[in-house]
Amino acid sequence: MTTRRIASVAIACAVATLVLVLVAMASLALGSRSIAPDVVWDALVRGGASQDAQVVTQLRVPRTIAALMIGGALGVAGSIMQAMTRNPLADPGVLGINAGAAFVVVSVTAVSGVVTRAGTLGASFVGAGVAAALVFAMSGRGGGSRSRLALAGIAVSAALASLTQAVLAANQFAFNEFRYWASGSLEGVDMGSVVAAGIVIVCGGVLAALISSALGVLAIGEDTAVSLGVRVRLIRALGILAVTALAGGATALGGPLTFVGLAVPLMVRRIVGAKQGAVAIWSMVAGAVWVCIADIASRLFLAPSEVPVGVVVALIGAPFFIIAARGRGMS
Repeated sequence: MTTRRIASVAIACAVATLVLVLVAMASLALGSRSIAPDVVWDALVRGGASQDAQVVTQLRVPRTIAALMIGGALGVAGSIMQAMTRNPLADPGVLGINAGAAFVVVSVTAVSGVVTRAGTLGASFVGAGVAAALVFAMSGRGGGSRSRLALAGIAVSAALASLTQAVLAANQFAFNEFRYWASGSLEGVDMGSVVAAGIVIVCGGVLAALISSALGVLAIGEDTAVSLGVRVRLIRALGILAVTALAGGATALGGPLTFVGLAVPLMVRRIVGAKQGAVAIWSMVAGAVWVCIADIASRLFLAPSEVPVGVVVALIGAPFFIIAARGRGMS
């Protein structure tokens, strides 16, 4: 690596770190009531029993961590799906993760008649995992071909969506609660939920890092990957597992924010090129910043009320996604 290249990487990392810090501080300071940056810093360092300190440490810190974690996880998950399928419009939804999570959340809500964040978190995890496992099994041994994977995902998602609608039609309480969850929200996120989802997301991130090089080769083409010694079926299976952990954890924590996993890797790839490692890293950064900014905006648009963060994610990202999609075509 040349000196110029090292300097460029160092500058890029410094800028990314600065942006993440600034966005995180803004998330801690802004909301239905604004808190001065020095008060935020004092609350982080010293804690305190004041109302502002409690708002920062008990409400906004978990929420900010959740937003950064969800955005980063969905960005990486989307980059993996697009590499595995060689389709710039692929996203984690191809594995039926959102459909599976939605079906189990609705079913548990309808049966129990009680909604808690812990219950929703657990139901989402179970639904995402079962749906991804079903898609994996239907697509063939070792994950099958990329076309079979997509077809199995479409079939499973459609079936689960139909079942979800049937449950919603029969249960008004489940319908009312599902509308809130399906729009995506970080309101009321606690540190326990962040830690539980974070463990799953970190495991998925480690697995994604381990197979990054092989995914980069697989993105060129299966024949090329085989000729270079890549075990295509194994890498695809591990990729599915990584996406399930990343997107499943993110969906369990914040609801189905599908647009992030689709748009972020596409836009990043237009900027940094096709190298999978770079795409995954910058998709993580861009996704984290995107969701955190969207969460800040969701608190400010109709303050003191909130707009669902999923709505804001789409509103902010749609123009950039259209520009990126039209910039060089979709190939």
